Amino acid sequence: MHHHLHHHRSGPRARRGLLLAGLLATSLAAAACGSSGSGTSAASTATTGVTINVVLASDPPPKAAMDEFTKETGITVNWTNVDWDSLQTKISAAAAANTYFADATDVDWSRVGQFAKLDWFLPMETLLDTKSMEADVPQLASFTEGGHVIGVPYDASFMVTTINKEMFDKGKQNPAPTTMDAYTQSLKALKASGVQYPLNIPFAAAEGLSTYWYETTNAFGGQVLDKDGKPLFATPDTPGYKAAVWMIDAFKSGLVPPGNINVTDSQGQQTLMAKGQVASTFSDYSGVVGTVYNIPDSSSVVNKVEYLPTPGVSAAAGNLSNPDGIGVPKQAKYPQAAAKFIDWFTQSDRQAEFAGLNGPEKAFAGYFMPSHLSAVQKLADKGTLNGGDILAKLLAASKPVFAEGAPAGYPEFSNAVYTNLHAAAVGSMTPEAAIAAIAAVANKLASGS
Repeated sequence: MHHHLHHHRSGPRARRGLLLAGLLATSLAAAACGSSGSGTSAASTATTGVTINVVLASDPPPKAAMDEFTKETGITVNWTNVDWDSLQTKISAAAAANTYFADATDVDWSRVGQFAKLDWFLPMETLLDTKSMEADVPQLASFTEGGHVIGVPYDASFMVTTINKEMFDKGKQNPAPTTMDAYTQSLKALKASGVQYPLNIPFAAAEGLSTYWYETTNAFGGQVLDKDGKPLFATPDTPGYKAAVWMIDAFKSGLVPPGNINVTDSQGQQTLMAKGQVASTFSDYSGVVGTVYNIPDSSSVVNKVEYLPTPGVSAAAGNLSNPDGIGVPKQAKYPQAAAKFIDWFTQSDRQAEFAGLNGPEKAFAGYFMPSHLSAVQKLADKGTLNGGDILAKLLAASKPVFAEGAPAGYPEFSNAVYTNLHAAAVGSMTPEAAIAAIAAVANKLASGS
């Protein structure tokens, strides 16, 4: 899901395109100018000669692109990068206090249920023609709740398995295991052959750990919650239980570096996988080969890491999506101007350019993968998306973590997931107790108590 950074770092959230989300949220807030007497002035419909604040968990797009947007529209963008975890806290705090935070900000897939229930963002369908996007943006459904579009996805992140093919070849392991058993045996063989810690799992008590468990649960053949939000992982025979035990065992048996107890998803990508310290990340993020592992200044494994169709029980399993969206908070000062920016920011051609279609100087650092199928196709056709052919196939078959959309109580559920799995890895509680604690929170949220 997202990088809930324990150590607040300024780098982009590894997990997804974090940037946009910030923007969207802000816009939304502005629109509700009639809300309780918070002393904020009414929103303005002005769209030229204004400066909007966009807050996302990423560095801004290339300056040339932003200058072009300002020249075309008369809208200046003041961009702020806030790490994903802190950003969610700030969005919630501003919404609860009915105060202005941004004109556009992050609407993460996982927060859509909560934002819809609390009515924190302006409905994007009133600001943009979201209907026309549906066919080309498969994950728009993840941002739609109760008939309203809460945010527009600006990237199409989904969870993927990455392997360092050079390490697998050197260890004489099949670089394309299709089952969890074969994959696990390969990791054990690599450890025996001298790769000290072959597997990266980000065990810091942060969102990336929750996300990793969802994808691993999917690999073991199941889902985390049923349609009513009840746990599907409470007993040892369930996929979610097996996934949690597999992850904890991998840590305790030394497949995972001991230091990973404090490592987040983005840190694991940058300091372990990109430095050739580990041979695989079971639940990594789409696009990361091109935007992290194949970038010579920050990686020592250029052209060595590949995507692997995620292993499953008896054959490859699917991939779960975790896209970032951008929306307009109810208290936004310039909702119309924010919508113009979001429209520009999420267009298919711009996304293809952000992802590197027209060369590195026009690319958006840390941007993972376009949310538009047409943009992904352009990149695959031109051969500029590293692993584009396999990514296009995986994207077409990717599915949401929660079929019914993220529950409104998601933040509390995820917090229970990552704190308890972290504690089980530390050894301060047993795997059984950790899973029971997570299940208790899911049951509490499902019963609405």
